[in-house]
Amino acid sequence: MVLSSHAAAAAAAAAVATFPQSTRSRRLPGSSASPRPPPPPRSLRLDHAAPPLSAAAPDGLLAAAIEHLEREPASAAADEAPLAALSPRELQLVLVYFAQEGRDAYCALEVFDWLRRANRVDGETMELMAAIACGWIERLVGAGGDVADVAALLGEMDCVGLRPGFSLVEKAVALYWDRGEREHAVEFVRDVLRRGGLGAGGEHGSADGDGERGGPVGYLAWKMMMDGDYREAVRLVIEFKESGLKPEVYSYLIGLTALVKEQKEFSKALRKLNSSVKDGSISKLDAESMHSIEKYQSELLSDGVLLSNWAVEEGSREVLGLVHERLLSLYTCAGCGLEAEHQLWEMKLLGREPDTQLYDVVLAICASQGEAAAVRRLLAGVESTSAGRRKKSMSWLLRGYVKGGFILDASETLMQMLDMGIFPDYLDRAAVLTALRRNIQESGSLESYMKLCKRLSETDLIGPCIVYLYVRKFKLWMMHML
Repeated sequence: MVLSSHAAAAAAAAAVATFPQSTRSRRLPGSSASPRPPPPPRSLRLDHAAPPLSAAAPDGLLAAAIEHLEREPASAAADEAPLAALSPRELQLVLVYFAQEGRDAYCALEVFDWLRRANRVDGETMELMAAIACGWIERLVGAGGDVADVAALLGEMDCVGLRPGFSLVEKAVALYWDRGEREHAVEFVRDVLRRGGLGAGGEHGSADGDGERGGPVGYLAWKMMMDGDYREAVRLVIEFKESGLKPEVYSYLIGLTALVKEQKEFSKALRKLNSSVKDGSISKLDAESMHSIEKYQSELLSDGVLLSNWAVEEGSREVLGLVHERLLSLYTCAGCGLEAEHQLWEMKLLGREPDTQLYDVVLAICASQGEAAAVRRLLAGVESTSAGRRKKSMSWLLRGYVKGGFILDASETLMQMLDMGIFPDYLDRAAVLTALRRNIQESGSLESYMKLCKRLSETDLIGPCIVYLYVRKFKLWMMHML
């Protein structure tokens, strides 16, 4: 049986029910707000809307069951509840009836608890109860009540075994967030963690499908990250952990992802800053500014190590690969060549083969920093790859040397490419020749430049050229045709 379109209307109407204080031990939080009561909901029929239950009392077993529950609410928890003889549709009507304005909403939870224990919760009933529960959450959040009331309500739902295919905790966080009540969202998540976490909701993995269970901290950090508050997302996870609470492993992965995004933005800003200093748009940075930049960079990397250590300690083996993957991205964006290389080998040891372009990027970073040993390790096996793959790797290596100012190494790399039968791109050749010309002006040595020009000429990559040198002391021009 599939619920008709009236199901959503009935559930929505039931969701606005008030929560009268019950004499039983389980209490649903009330609200101080008193909105105008909505029109009575219309009950469900398969083909049409029937009169409200409050207006036209149902006949037979359904009427008797509702009357008995209103007289003795605790009887819903009994094994021989008056609900046993009702059909699935009638049981759904009971749920809607007690979720209406002015009814004892606790009966709806008790009835659902009985249905779960009697193994009579089908997909439609779960969907209906989830819609009613969402309405209760929306009403409490919208009324501006205490976040503890919302957490307590979720605890009641968890107690009766409400397990929809989504997280009711995340639903509450999203409601707070969308209303702009970020402080309430944080306080709500903190209250949930203090209660030991709530299972009212479905499970979901991380964006990479690692299979880890998601949770309130990770979801809230994800919401912050999606709004561009990368640093705040990281601080949130660290603050919860250091305050003695227990964020889920998923939140550490979200924190690492936010760190990578923050590092990208920071590195981009640094490049623009250095470019402005180089072209004279702004003056050279003073020592205090440089210290602030270095301190912030150090904090980003320290937070990355902290989050990764927590994830490794508390997570499964599948999490390790994701941790090293994010650390690799973090160190690559920060320009930390040796650290990035270490993460590459860690990923390989875990059976997660990094993308070949990551090898090339790390290779270029190590070359720009003059890390000869790391370059040799990363180049091992390049000759056995395809010609296209070899050209890409060697081109990245050459550009790394040029960026780091290691011009002679760049020249040697270019000639090595020619020996391997690889023809470097024109811009790469021009960049090395230009850098060598500047080197001639600084050192006065022609050997490297002439050697490269000769090698390029032999492969028909350049035409005849003239090398000239002006000796100021003798006012003499010296020229040589290559």
